[in-house]
Amino acid sequence: MALTLPAGETLVAATHNPGKARELFALLDGRFTVLNAAELGLPEPDETESTFVGNALLKARHAAEASGRIALADDSGLSVAALGGSPGIYSARWAGPSKDFALAMARVEERLIETASDDRSAWFTCALAVAWPGGPAVVVEGRVDGSLTFPGRGLLGFGYDPIFVPTGGVLTFGEMDPAAKDAISHRALAFEKLKAALF
Repeated sequence: MALTLPAGETLVAATHNPGKARELFALLDGRFTVLNAAELGLPEPDETESTFVGNALLKARHAAEASGRIALADDSGLSVAALGGSPGIYSARWAGPSKDFALAMARVEERLIETASDDRSAWFTCALAVAWPGGPAVVVEGRVDGSLTFPGRGLLGFGYDPIFVPTGGVLTFGEMDPAAKDAISHRALAFEKLKAALF
């Protein structure tokens, strides 16, 4: 059976971050009413999977079962070639309990210095999952490649954006206009795949 999402449906964004819920709503072109898990008082599940796809699916299924509604979840992060793909699925954890990404970026730089590698290649990954309560799920993944630069530049993004320059670009994600970043980002690429699968 072909899975489709009719416009006007109410979706649960499996996030406790209102900013991320707004971003998901914007990327969905305002087709849906989006509630976030925090608004509904849904607990956050432990992210126990070893991949972005696994964690996105886990979060979407958890929110769908708890709310009885179709749920959308994302799991995303930065992977650094010289660090064997770290921080990867632990990207948020590297920022500590206070979500201090200045600390996380410093940690990446320190680890790179320790490796003595000149390789600064890195990539962002975003996995998106949509799950139906008691039913099927769809998962897609987007990736954007680039390189790291230190010190970080720009205040427009979030997370690791100030140290990431996409391939072919000169500005970091932290310096780019949000609309320009949204046109090429890992999340936007994943959304294009999701739209192709569901709309």
